[in-house]
Amino acid sequence: MKVIVCGAGQVGSNIARYLASEGNNVTVIDHSPELIQRISDTLDVQAMVGHASHPDVLEAAGAGETDMIIAVTQIDEINMVACEVAHALFKVPTKIARVRNQSYLKPIWADLFSRDHMPIDVIISPEIAVARAIARRLQVPGAFDMIPLADGKVRVVGVLCTETCPVLHTPLRQLTGLFPDLGLEVVAIIRNDRSFIPGGDDQMLPGDEVYFACDNRHLNRAMAAFGHEEVEARRIIILGGGNIGLCLAEELEAKYPQVTARIIEMNRSRAQFVAQRLSRTMVLHGDGLDPEILEEANVRATETVVAVTNDDEGNILSSLLAKRHGAKRAITLINKASYTSLVSPLGIDAVVSPRAITVSNILQHVRRGRIRAVHSLRDGFAEVIEAEALETSAVVNTPLREVKLPSGVIVGAIVRGDEVIIPRPATVIRPKDRVIILATAGQVKKVEKMFAVRLEFF
Repeated sequence: MKVIVCGAGQVGSNIARYLASEGNNVTVIDHSPELIQRISDTLDVQAMVGHASHPDVLEAAGAGETDMIIAVTQIDEINMVACEVAHALFKVPTKIARVRNQSYLKPIWADLFSRDHMPIDVIISPEIAVARAIARRLQVPGAFDMIPLADGKVRVVGVLCTETCPVLHTPLRQLTGLFPDLGLEVVAIIRNDRSFIPGGDDQMLPGDEVYFACDNRHLNRAMAAFGHEEVEARRIIILGGGNIGLCLAEELEAKYPQVTARIIEMNRSRAQFVAQRLSRTMVLHGDGLDPEILEEANVRATETVVAVTNDDEGNILSSLLAKRHGAKRAITLINKASYTSLVSPLGIDAVVSPRAITVSNILQHVRRGRIRAVHSLRDGFAEVIEAEALETSAVVNTPLREVKLPSGVIVGAIVRGDEVIIPRPATVIRPKDRVIILATAGQVKKVEKMFAVRLEFF
């Protein structure tokens, strides 16, 4: 597949890295010579300096033979025009654009991105996606990550194993015997910054970060099995009233009436704007690093503080300060990947990466075969994939013990109608089943083929 990526920032470079590692023909365009030089030095892609919306630049990038354009520059209008030019002049089949300004995304303007007006196939809004990801984490206190799949019937959850975790030092194959009626499958373990898919003889150790797939109806019991029985947050402080903070507050007001939220925003005019947009959320003008403002927001009675300003260091420090003054839990937005492994030892409970969430949203539309959802884990170590099993796939109608799954691939759950099946060696995948899979980065293309054609294909 030939893909043009417009924008060589964090999202663009990560998408280019993913696609190039899978053997796709990738061209990256950016107006910054420094970013293009970095891309050229680190990735096996073509890289061009130029304005991504200019027809001659797109033509030089090979737009006439391109299957997909992914426009993720810092400027919404360039992303939109690049897609429109790619459609009108070069007939590019699939066009994806990142659009940040919420004005373009209001329901009243829903026809803007139709084929008759501005023909963009997929609009990615990082602010909305991040706000929803944070809201999902708030639903499962004690989890540092939570991914809903199969219309919410299955959850893939990330938890930290502490010294009090009841299943420490227990071979994973024994979990079924310990919890025979609990629908749960451990699909990944992260230990000392090393990520791996565990086997039946592997054990969980203190400090491990564990991802497991489970039947949503068993989620509370599954969390208790890992020693997490925290109370769901009802009182929340949001540090930062930017687009993400505002989107999160709107999401909470619309879908979680039991939650009381307060926003702390440093910019006075922005705080006034946010206050006018919200009905149930109190907005305080002040600095999240000011203990007096935190006390005014009643931080001592707060279950969760969510730091979502544009300043990574400020988010980290304000989260730690809020916990020191009584907040039970901290969810922190961090853009710099290099900080991610540092914050957990400091006491931050969950990290939200806008870059990783945006990449996951884009990959969902890049993946081939009957792929319904994709979520990237831990800077690309693996992907959680929801795929629909087809009649033509060799994974169907055969016990899993006889299916030659590639190394680095594990089936976490199978959804058949309203039934959630946690796989065992004798489990058989049927046509039209939704299959939840974790695949390491190098095996994703094999999973795509597995759910499109017979296994003999590779």
